[in-house]
Amino acid sequence: MAQSYYLELKISYKVMSTTISLPYWRDVMLTAVAPAIWGSTYIVTSELLPPDRPFTAALIRALPAGLLLLLFTRQMPARRDWWRLLVLGALNIGIFQALLFVAAYRLPGGLAAVLGAIQPLLVMVLAWAVDGRSPAQTTLWSAVAGMFGMAVLLLSPQTVFEPVGIAAAVLGATCMAAGVWLTRRWQLDLPLLPLTGWQLVVGGLMLAPVAWLADAPLPPLGRVEWAAYAYLSLAGALLAYALWFRGVARLPTVAVASLGLLSPLTAVVLGWVLLSQSITGTALLGLLIVLVSVFAVQWTTAHSK
Repeated sequence: MAQSYYLELKISYKVMSTTISLPYWRDVMLTAVAPAIWGSTYIVTSELLPPDRPFTAALIRALPAGLLLLLFTRQMPARRDWWRLLVLGALNIGIFQALLFVAAYRLPGGLAAVLGAIQPLLVMVLAWAVDGRSPAQTTLWSAVAGMFGMAVLLLSPQTVFEPVGIAAAVLGATCMAAGVWLTRRWQLDLPLLPLTGWQLVVGGLMLAPVAWLADAPLPPLGRVEWAAYAYLSLAGALLAYALWFRGVARLPTVAVASLGLLSPLTAVVLGWVLLSQSITGTALLGLLIVLVSVFAVQWTTAHSK
């Protein structure tokens, strides 16, 4: 009889575990689409956009997508949430996008994205220092392994070290880590699409004067340039940020941040496929370590919920 009771418990646990894990992994896969799209930003910027206009590219990416979402949703934030929305719009969109395109113009795509590997560790530090939540050892070491894998890619002989680009990439990763942490911590009283739209508009409005003052006017654009800007705005902002903030609301913060490592993987693979950039045996090892790291962080956070 005792044996039958324990068997029932075991079956019940397996059913419950499956019920919980399937929605979790579906959320992981949908959220992972966002950094995969962002990984393509580097090759689109370097190969298809007019040169030396990083703030204009960031503005065109953010503001039209945000306005489209606000026209579609037509929902105002609560008065008490405005200052938080300004902070999130600056961290997640305005500052981050500006730094992202500065890095994209100055660094090879893989290197620019590789430096974002510090993001999961920064999120863990914030959660530990402010919220008093220490990460599980397995999660921590998985994130460290991901950073090591990125370092293996970074230290390849072909790497070009450009100080301004490197500083922009690191600061951008820091802004995004803070934005992810605060978005989950504050949980503004807005549905997903209005939350995404307002942050894109706030960030875009912050970028507008910077683009006006710092960048040269755009030259006449051809079909390729128009298509590239449309892709960056509709896929890289509207779709990607909607999926990203959906993941932030549903998944553990560290799990979301670790998915950001898929951005450099996408950038490196696209450079290899489309630009014939070589991937050495060492770089392949780094890619494998990063993939294992991302999966390990997702797995450990899923089982610690």
